[in-house]
Amino acid sequence: MSFFSGKTALVTGASGGIGAAIARALAAQGAAVAVHYRGGMEKAEALAGEITGDGRQAEAFGADLSSPAEATQLAASVAARFGGIDILVNNAGIIETSTFGAIDPASFGRQFNANVLSVLLMMQAAVPHFPASGGRIINISSSLAMAPQESTVVYSASKAAVNTLTQGFARELGRHHITVNAIAPGATETPMTSGIPQEIKDRIASSTPLGRWARPEDIADVAVFLASDAARFITGRVITVDGGLI
Repeated sequence: MSFFSGKTALVTGASGGIGAAIARALAAQGAAVAVHYRGGMEKAEALAGEITGDGRQAEAFGADLSSPAEATQLAASVAARFGGIDILVNNAGIIETSTFGAIDPASFGRQFNANVLSVLLMMQAAVPHFPASGGRIINISSSLAMAPQESTVVYSASKAAVNTLTQGFARELGRHHITVNAIAPGATETPMTSGIPQEIKDRIASSTPLGRWARPEDIADVAVFLASDAARFITGRVITVDGGLI
């Protein structure tokens, strides 16, 4: 029996990497999936086509989630297409690296808009389309929120803010039977990390008790759990999925 038969999941930033893996995993368990993209339309449409080719429901939707109007329209469009929203996965985000003294306000603003403001706006936009019986919100954070590394401090701070939004809104939305949790991946093999030199990748892997980087599917499986009824009494939690690195 599929976990999510008759349910709709909206996954932001789903054109590749962790977001695409989560979209596939939720679809495999029966959810109709809204595949959000900002710049990767072709990849998002290809993923939606892959899911529908497997006999599931999916459609790609484009939006700039740092815009309140576009976030609101995205949620409304998904709800109109699929009849509502049951699961929201806030995965969209960016990372820009810079050392102390070289961080500029524009980069700070871009990262906080893409990583924090978008999460807030999407929660506010999606929740009115959740059923009275409740739903699931899953925010994608980062292990760097707990253990920032050189050149990633602004990104790490933005993901720490995501953790705070998760914990705070879990309290506010609990009365509506909505759980709010976050997943904090460690180093994960995605297009975002493809440019990291191999020697650095090897050093991170050797420092990880399980001896490797995460694969997107490792994160997706945790998202499926948190979206399922098995996690019905878990809320306000940040689950670190990093192979024991921190």
